[in-house]
Amino acid sequence: MSDKAFKMNAQTPHELAPTSEPPIDARVLIGDGITRQIYLDNQVYTLRITRAGKLILTK
Repeated sequence: MSDKAFKMNAQTPHELAPTSEPPIDARVLIGDGITRQIYLDNQVYTLRITRAGKLILTK
């Protein structure tokens, strides 16, 4: 097995599996702030960028 198989978290946008839609930059989605509310099936979720640059999605 190659080393690439063990580096799932290190993928760049051009290494992601092809889909019908291109990836969206989270900073573009969130805008000037650090959080954005997202609705799905009448549920509200909050997407947040941490100080470490990680994404957290909470209900």
